[in-house]
Amino acid sequence: MSLSQSDSPVGARPDEDRYLWLEDVGGDRALAWVREQIGASVREIEAVAGFDKLRQRLLSIYESRDRIPNVTKRGNYYYNFWRDERHVRGLWRRTTLEEYRKAEPAWETMIDLDQLAASEKKNWVWKNADVLRPSHDRALIFLSRGGADAAVMREFDLNKKEFVTDGFTLAEAKSRVAWRNRDSIYVGTDFGPGSLTSSGYPRIVKEWRRGTMIGEAITVFEGKAEDVSVTATVVHDHGRVYEFIWRGLTFFTSELSFRRGDGWIKIDKPADARIETFTDQILLRLRSDWTVGGKTYRAGSLLAADFAAYLRGARDFAVLFEPSERKALASTSGTKNYLILNELDNVQSKIYALKRANGQWARSQLTTPAFGSARVRGVDADESDDYFMTANDFLTPSSLFLGRVGAATQEKLKNLPPFFSADGLAINQHEAISKDGAKVPYFLVGKKEIPMNGKNPTLLYGYGGFGVSLLPNYSASIGSAWLERGGVYVVANIRGGGEFGPNWHYAARKENRQRAYDDFIAVAENLIARKVTSANHLGIQGGSNGGLLVGVALTQRPDLFKAVVCQVPLLDMRRYNRLLAGASWIDEYGDPDKSEEWDYIQKYSPYHNIIAGKKYPRVLFTTSTRDDRVHPAHARKMAAKMKAQGHAVLYYENIEGGHGGGADNKQLAYMSTLAYTFLVRELFAE
Repeated sequence: MSLSQSDSPVGARPDEDRYLWLEDVGGDRALAWVREQIGASVREIEAVAGFDKLRQRLLSIYESRDRIPNVTKRGNYYYNFWRDERHVRGLWRRTTLEEYRKAEPAWETMIDLDQLAASEKKNWVWKNADVLRPSHDRALIFLSRGGADAAVMREFDLNKKEFVTDGFTLAEAKSRVAWRNRDSIYVGTDFGPGSLTSSGYPRIVKEWRRGTMIGEAITVFEGKAEDVSVTATVVHDHGRVYEFIWRGLTFFTSELSFRRGDGWIKIDKPADARIETFTDQILLRLRSDWTVGGKTYRAGSLLAADFAAYLRGARDFAVLFEPSERKALASTSGTKNYLILNELDNVQSKIYALKRANGQWARSQLTTPAFGSARVRGVDADESDDYFMTANDFLTPSSLFLGRVGAATQEKLKNLPPFFSADGLAINQHEAISKDGAKVPYFLVGKKEIPMNGKNPTLLYGYGGFGVSLLPNYSASIGSAWLERGGVYVVANIRGGGEFGPNWHYAARKENRQRAYDDFIAVAENLIARKVTSANHLGIQGGSNGGLLVGVALTQRPDLFKAVVCQVPLLDMRRYNRLLAGASWIDEYGDPDKSEEWDYIQKYSPYHNIIAGKKYPRVLFTTSTRDDRVHPAHARKMAAKMKAQGHAVLYYENIEGGHGGGADNKQLAYMSTLAYTFLVRELFAE
């Protein structure tokens, strides 16, 4: 087949795209095409032996009552959202710590989403709950139709366990809401024409007082249309209340204003620095080097200063964390007297507790597993020095511990049973050398003695964007569907991620984006060179930005792979900024509407680099009609174009599910079964 102008590998303008009609999410023609593709793909994959057995096994895992019910403390109660075979849409429920310690806690149901959905005839999917502090007797509940990011909001009475008549309510939108006090909330929502940014998020923040109409809400801040979003937040911190307006200039830069009385004070900070609080301290997490007061603080550092003095202009910092080449700060949390730092040392967890006394910070290390990942968060920073710690690795099921900073032991509250056999399996960490000489680590999970014959079915997973770190994590689905069958599983910690701090992320942004793809390709080449696998047995998988990653790998090095699973992906990088939330990611990828930036984006945009007549590995695209973050047209158009060129493509689109893919456990199990059945069939074949 000859190349038409619209199929040219680079430079296509939006009006030359023959598949624009697939961007009409609910259009009759588009949905007819979708249903045709779904039918063909389902018939093929469901016919593979063992499909239904695997689906049932995965569903039993997702709905197992042995899963750890993770909780968040609000007042005297510990809240959890739970789905199982009897509660398909889920329960929002609570219990006490005394009950939670038991193997079978007694739970108090607050909202039964299945009952609510049935009575209101809506396909409700749980999104979030924001509990009022300090009374903890009201909550703002966010519910989505079919799993989209856009949600409705309703006020809920936690004592009566019912929605509040004439309470705060919002229609479906990508709203940003925060309690100011019992009778007032900050609201950013779709107030009508001109109230949203070009990314589709709130541009205006208003204060809405109880007993008034939303149209009477008082505007407190307006951003610009080109901003990403504007949000008001209220932080309760050790008895202090901080009210902020966050104005997202780009995905990684922002302005922050602090409320004092009836006015707002803009806080002086580096545009890409993030601000947190701890008691009377302001904490700054730096994304780039910052020179102030004659000193230079490195990107990735965590600085602390007296909040009031900082607002007055003082710049006297304590350095609470400073990165090294292989050391980064993952997150922070607080207890009553300690600041908890979750650090990464060569992609392995180290946890430290910092205490401030007499103007000085003392540092001590908490006990964590020797290998794998752990995350610590304070239980209730206003009341105690207790913390929850979750620990696991690729082969060790998750355990939840309750500890207290300073105590010698930790209480194991819950542990996940093994959902697959890890006998004879091992975890190893290796490095590949990227095109420019960078050392790229990756985890390899497989048999202790892997035969280095190039025949091991191997699944390579990656993300490499937005500073997101991929850590060792126990996945029952990967273990049961892949590792137990004898497959090798590999996680690549490529640039663009946050495993080694902001410099590791920034190294693969915008004009340097190709480095992330070079790193991923280098890991694939390393696996083949070491004879762990070969191109005939190597598959790749990624979702969202990871879907873009595997889409690029597909187009740039199709010779390395046999199968590709591309999930809720970005693929059309010429129009990504015009589709749904795409404009918010310009600071990560660049602006394709600027010719100098399209010059480098077009070189990797998968949709523009698929060529007729070239041999590609077989691809399974999956997406969701209700994904209102990454437009389903990315996967739709790529699949349509590849099929028109004669390439082997399978396509599945879930009608519900949002960006997460599935709206309930059955949908998640089905989509996972599609992916693993496809991979097993392609990669285990001789």
